[in-house]
Amino acid sequence: MGLSFSHLVIMVIVFLIIFGAGRMPQIMSDLAKGIKAFRDGMKDPE
Repeated sequence: MGLSFSHLVIMVIVFLIIFGAGRMPQIMSDLAKGIKAFRDGMKDPE
């Protein structure tokens, strides 16, 4: 029961309506940094 392509398109449209296209690059950059930090934290043996 994963996300289909149509669900992803609808989510992107809602995202653009809420945040606007101007802020999208900054939000995507912050999201990528957060994902990278999460993955790095999962690799940490502590």
